[in-house]
This record gives sequence, structure tokens and C-alpha cells, in this order.
Amino acid sequence: MLIQVPALLSPQEVADARGVLSGGDWVDGRVTAGAQSALAKHNLQIPEEAPQARALGETILTALGRNPLFVSAALPLKVFPPLFNRYDAGMKFDEHVDNAIRFAKGAGVRYRTDLSATLFLSDPDDYDGGELIIEDTYGEHAVKLAAGDLILYPASSLHRVAPITRGSRWASFFWVQSMIRDDGRRTLLFDLDQSVQALGGRLGADDPQVVSLTGAYHNLLRMWAEV
Repeated sequence: MLIQVPALLSPQEVADARGVLSGGDWVDGRVTAGAQSALAKHNLQIPEEAPQARALGETILTALGRNPLFVSAALPLKVFPPLFNRYDAGMKFDEHVDNAIRFAKGAGVRYRTDLSATLFLSDPDDYDGGELIIEDTYGEHAVKLAAGDLILYPASSLHRVAPITRGSRWASFFWVQSMIRDDGRRTLLFDLDQSVQALGGRLGADDPQVVSLTGAYHNLLRMWAEV
């Protein structure tokens, strides 16, 4: 399941984030790569313990918590502290799968990576290339979103970042440990939740059919959730 979350950050929040990152200490992005990914990864990154990353990460976590589409799609249990990367001309990230377990520095917490997320901080017109290309059973999907938009996708997916041929692509990236480990079940719950919300908007939350479907949603969530 690929879910686009539009305008997670406002234009002003994006501008503020880019201003903070402009003064950051960018280092080789392979510092957070696993053994396989390190061979494929060619980008720059703000160190995850840097004050800029911590402060901007809190802004993003707050935005995620208040976004109903993200919550419905991810059903988050834990969100890895957001990281920040940059691809300049000639940089890329070849095909890879994200590590199954991530360890947050200084927090002593492990995260199972059920979902991967990329939050775009550069407008598409600012660079050529740089598409996030995600493979699933339906083929390849090239993703290049407006600044402030987020793409959410299964961390088990093969994916890559196409080479940059002009400009610079800035983004935040992180992982989500969901209450629902299985992507198929998570997709089913998302589809059901979206239908319940749409019906509730037309018929009212107290309509008997809406109440019945809401109960079915929560009973499935109760059956499958790991908390």
C-alpha cells in the first residue's frame, strides 16, 4: 500500500525546516546504512544526534500525530525519530530494502520497520531526477511530490532514488512500527476506516450502518493489534 499524505507540513514549516538545515553539518549518508545499503547509498545526511535533526524531528512528529490520514494508514505504535538527507547532482541510492530493525541513538529503543516514509522538502521544479522508485506486485512507481508532502510505503519494498541530474533534493525520512504488522491487514483496516468516515459524513455518525461498520473496524483492530 502506497499512501500519499498531502501538505503534512505547511509552506512556512517547509521554509523554516530548510533554513535550519542550511546551517547543518552534512555528512556522508552511509553513516546510517546497513552493510548492503552502504554499497548502494550515495547522498548526504544530517547526523541523527544533531540539534537540528532533533528539533525538526519533533515538528514532524507533531504534524504526524495531528494528521488523520497518516494515523489511519499507519496505525502507528512507534515512529523512528526523523532523519534528513540531501541528494546533489550525481548522487543516488541504488535498489535496496530497508533494515528490518532500527536502533535510535541515545534512546535505547528498537523499532521494527513496518513502514518507510519520505517527506519531501524540495519542490519538484528545484531538481531533475531524484524520483523515489518503489517496486511492488503491480510494477514500479516513481514518486516525486511537492515540498511538504509525504509518501508512506511498506518497508519491505525494493526501492531506490534515481540519480540527480540537476539541482538538489532535500527530504526527511523515517520508519514506522505499526500496531498492525501485516501489510494486508493494515490495508484492509485503512480501506474500511476510509469507507466508515465517508459514510459517516453522508449519513451521520449515529446511523445504524455506520455504527455497525465502526464496530467491525474496532473489533478487527482489537483482534490484530500489537501494543
